[in-house]
Amino acid sequence: MTTSIPSATAATSTAAATAVPEDGENGRSDETGEISQTAGAAETSGATGAAAPARRTGRRRRGGLSPGKRLPASRLIGPVLFFALWAGASAAGQLDTNAIPAPWTVLRTAGQLWSDGTLSTDILTSLRRAGSGFALGLTAGVVLALTAGLSRVGEALIDGTVQLNRAIPTLGLIPLFILWLGIGETFKIAIIAIVVYIPIYLNLYSALSGIDHRFVELAEVQGLSKLRFIREIVIPGALPGFFVGLRLGVTGSWLGLVVLEQINATSGLGYMMFQAQNYGQTDVILVGLLIYGIFGLVSDSAVRLIERRVLSWRRTLNS
Repeated sequence: MTTSIPSATAATSTAAATAVPEDGENGRSDETGEISQTAGAAETSGATGAAAPARRTGRRRRGGLSPGKRLPASRLIGPVLFFALWAGASAAGQLDTNAIPAPWTVLRTAGQLWSDGTLSTDILTSLRRAGSGFALGLTAGVVLALTAGLSRVGEALIDGTVQLNRAIPTLGLIPLFILWLGIGETFKIAIIAIVVYIPIYLNLYSALSGIDHRFVELAEVQGLSKLRFIREIVIPGALPGFFVGLRLGVTGSWLGLVVLEQINATSGLGYMMFQAQNYGQTDVILVGLLIYGIFGLVSDSAVRLIERRVLSWRRTLNS
């Protein structure tokens, strides 16, 4: 009994001594947990506070990816800079006047040609040819694209033929069209129409084919008629591609006109330039090129303006 009591007391003391460090460790762990929770809360609040400026910075960065507001008369900055460099180089004597006359020389020549009445006649003739060919090509391109884009039978009959025509150089058709249509105005208008209709067809057909099929399913669920489906879904979805083709077609009409008016023509800007080449009149050639450039810039700007008005509902980088 005497021996067992100290042993029990020692065991109890040992157990108590052992329990104290455990309590102390638990206390420290609890304190550490509380400190960790406090630090975590502080870190969370700090991260949250730092995240708000980060999100604001992200918004500012996303806003900074936009090109920004459109500059006034931005399309004219490049041409004006080009003419300024041309005038500066001419005034400094850095250009050969026989090869590249000064801008004032070209303007003086244009004034003389206008006073003689030859320039106005040639401009009207060129505008009539380009306008007739463009109208014919526009009509053909739109009709063929709608037929191929809205019908599998039309696609089978038309698309392959147009792709074959696109692979053939259009200017290579000139000798054949002269044999078919003669040397007059008809073959010139026909070639311009071919140059115009191909880009219009390709872009409009691509836009029609790229309309999301979910819109078609939605129209079927809503019970839309064929005419209403074309008016409310097909036309708005295809207009962006159509205007791209229209711009390319306008440019193509002027490019084709330059070549055609130098082949067996008796009037027009191309004929005037061809005659000036025979007499070494560089200033007259530059007058014709500048008029072609002005016509191209004005017509492209007109198409852009119409596109911006018609597609004003779109939110794009350009708008």
